[in-house]
Amino acid sequence: MPSNKLGLIAGSGDLPLSLANHAKAEGRDVFIVGIAGFAEDKLLNQFDHKVISVGEVGKQLKALKEADVDEVCFAGIVKRPDFQNLKLDAKGLFILPKVIAAASQGDDALLRVLVQTIEGAGLKVVGADDVLSNLLVEAGALGKITPNQQDIKDIEKAADIAAQIGKLDIGQGAIVCDGLVLAVEAQEGTDLMLERCALLPSNLRGTADKPRGVLVKRPKPVQERRIDLPTIGLQTLRGLKAANLAGVAFEANSALLIDREKLIEYADSNNLWIYGFEA
Repeated sequence: MPSNKLGLIAGSGDLPLSLANHAKAEGRDVFIVGIAGFAEDKLLNQFDHKVISVGEVGKQLKALKEADVDEVCFAGIVKRPDFQNLKLDAKGLFILPKVIAAASQGDDALLRVLVQTIEGAGLKVVGADDVLSNLLVEAGALGKITPNQQDIKDIEKAADIAAQIGKLDIGQGAIVCDGLVLAVEAQEGTDLMLERCALLPSNLRGTADKPRGVLVKRPKPVQERRIDLPTIGLQTLRGLKAANLAGVAFEANSALLIDREKLIEYADSNNLWIYGFEA
């Protein structure tokens, strides 16, 4: 049985609301620490919360402890801050040297410092998949559409590229079409990577009539898996369609699927596939 009260440190996107609603449906109380400038009204309007700057770590910890949460989960998108103009409290100043040192190593190193800080305060950190296990993408095709032989070859190549850039803590994703690498993900994120891909000449990727090419996302080998697992939402599928790609593949049991039924319905009606591959 899950602990009674869940604390969510929430950024933007659909994941925080999905997790909060699921916890509430299970009878759990939910408290939100909304990161200022990122947490969205659709979440904050429904749950007890405080909005706190990303650099005010002491205030975040105090709010979570005063709310008497049993577990803490990070969810949603928070872009890397401008450290020169970051609003800090005493705790934020104390860990700032660690944060800056970790930030130079990559996003995952930075996330590990945040997890260690939360756990060092005596709070238990859990992953989104611990809160909502059916978010995880299983192996195989999730809808009616399945990848063809060329798609499988492209998945294998893109998965290898994603693993290589992941070792360097660069990003989680790559796009490949007919063996040609079209894009790799870095700080811009998946949506902007797909927008870049959509600007490429049509001979390098698919067309509306004949979509080609695959997006693959997988965790970095150095990943702190309780935070920032690859996530797919409707915006991802809309980006695939706009770029005339054939589908998206994820490492099985290592990626999160938000609003599964809606995603599968969208994919089926737009001739897209969603596929989980074995690591």
